[in-house]
Amino acid sequence: MTTAGSTAPPRRSRHLPRRLASVWVLGFKAGPWLAVGQLAIAVILGLLPAAVAWQTKFIIDGLAAGEAAPALLGWSVGLAAAGLATAGAPQVTAYLGGEQRRRLDRLMQDRLYTAVNSFQGLSRFEDPRFLDTLRMASQASGGALVPVTTGLLDIGRAVITALSLMATLYVLSPAMTGIVLAAAVPALVAQMLLSKRRVNMMVSMSPAVRRQIFYGRLITDLQAVKEIRLFGLGDFFKTRMLAELRDVQDGERRIDRRVLRVQFLLAALSAAVTGGGLIWAVRTAAHGGLSPGDVTAFVAAVAGVQTSLGGLVAGIASGYQALLMFDYYAEATSQPPDLPQAPARDGSGAVVALRRGIELRDVWFRYDAAHSWVLQGVDLTIPYGQSVALVGLNGAGKSTLVKLLCRFYDPDRGVIYWDGVDIRDVAPAELRSRIGVLFQDFMAYDLTGAENIGLGDLDGISDRSRIERAARAADVHDAIAAMLRGYDTLLSRLFFKESDKDNPETGVMLSGGQWQRLALARTLMREGRDLLILDEPSSGLDAEAEHQIHQRLREHRHGRTSLLISHRLGAVRDADLIVVLAGGRIVEQGDHAELMSVGGAYARMFTLQATGYRQSEKV
Repeated sequence: MTTAGSTAPPRRSRHLPRRLASVWVLGFKAGPWLAVGQLAIAVILGLLPAAVAWQTKFIIDGLAAGEAAPALLGWSVGLAAAGLATAGAPQVTAYLGGEQRRRLDRLMQDRLYTAVNSFQGLSRFEDPRFLDTLRMASQASGGALVPVTTGLLDIGRAVITALSLMATLYVLSPAMTGIVLAAAVPALVAQMLLSKRRVNMMVSMSPAVRRQIFYGRLITDLQAVKEIRLFGLGDFFKTRMLAELRDVQDGERRIDRRVLRVQFLLAALSAAVTGGGLIWAVRTAAHGGLSPGDVTAFVAAVAGVQTSLGGLVAGIASGYQALLMFDYYAEATSQPPDLPQAPARDGSGAVVALRRGIELRDVWFRYDAAHSWVLQGVDLTIPYGQSVALVGLNGAGKSTLVKLLCRFYDPDRGVIYWDGVDIRDVAPAELRSRIGVLFQDFMAYDLTGAENIGLGDLDGISDRSRIERAARAADVHDAIAAMLRGYDTLLSRLFFKESDKDNPETGVMLSGGQWQRLALARTLMREGRDLLILDEPSSGLDAEAEHQIHQRLREHRHGRTSLLISHRLGAVRDADLIVVLAGGRIVEQGDHAELMSVGGAYARMFTLQATGYRQSEKV
């Protein structure tokens, strides 16, 4: 894992041809006929400027030679048709390009978030470098790749136009053709270098952009706004946000100034070539070397070649930049599994219904090689059908142990067995389908009450009876049912339902305790799971509500395999097995009576809490 603020290194361009092919494959999959239609129009539009130049030459030379109007009618009709095509084709191209862009964007977003959802663990979401890559990848959308999709067709059209006009120019002046081509080389090199610098700037500024977004969201975040108002932090965070924005804009300004200087020099070079060519054409015509039509065709050809070459250079540079951006998308969508499933050592490997228990054998774990061990040689058995309570001071490793049981991480050393099967030999999704967990840092979704609970088991999200049963078990049914729309009430003030859009009071805000009960109901939606894990299930409840919840949970956990983590030792005293974790090691285990009799760490903590309650009663 990298440290905060680290940035991804600039990408190499050696794979750009492969990336170009990948983008075009994506574009074709997004809309095959759209791609074919745009290609056909690009070819036609590419040939039109040369056709216009030659038809114009023939008309002017015919008029100068005194030809009759009927003889020039065909060229005139052709010129008019070319004008009509030139006027109408861009609108058709714009429509086809917009539709393909939308389809490509949808396809790319689908693939990107499919890749993100495939990450089974947590480590990548804690890596600042990967988060920067992901942010860059999200910008490589259908719109950002236009220079490589429809823009590449524009490049093709510019190539066709340039070649056809250069053929015209070559007939009139081979030397001038070479000069115009030579002038395009420095323009191409300069634009490519500018594109690379622009992408490198975006990469280097990515951490600053993420911090700017973070500070901006923090100022308006509903969860943070209480402390921000209480401690007067609004201007503090605003200052930080503007400082990050200033750094980002300084980087953009440096690039813009470099672009301004380069473009000015390129424009001067183009003007010099055009002016020199015009002077040569006029002097040659004055000596009878060119006809009036030749001069007209020459001027049109020089201007057209320079315009098409300029468009070609700009298109190549933009495409180069888009491919550099797509490199991040390709990296984000081609990550190897973060929690690979090893081949089952015994040939089975499937998670079966728990019948014996879960065993942690000599488990060691740390979040990063630069940090200390969180768990050190933990040996623990969670017997089938029994309730185990895990207690200890903050930082003892309790929540980390839960993450390992859910296989959000793999142990650095040691093994976790599920009925004798190493859980690393099992697909994480299959393992988690047999576990119900209430996390200490549970989520509060800005959805309806029914959806908040039903998310615990998507197969039952439309089963109102199951949702209500889970809500009753978590003692939150009455609170939800009493709301204006019952279980269909939106538990958010960030959005509104379409039916309530004219109601300024739409949406209901829950208290912390109500949210905790709702999260518990979401966990209890996972009926019939083999393992129930409850991490501080009553930390946000008052004394009476806590007593009621734990009474219900005792009934629910009876005869089930469960792991309860709580600092309220009175809530764990009836567990079949109480395990005391300290400094990442198990220091005691047994039932309440056994641990009290030995007078160790558990007895001291329990006595301290009980003494505090008795002193409170005396007061």
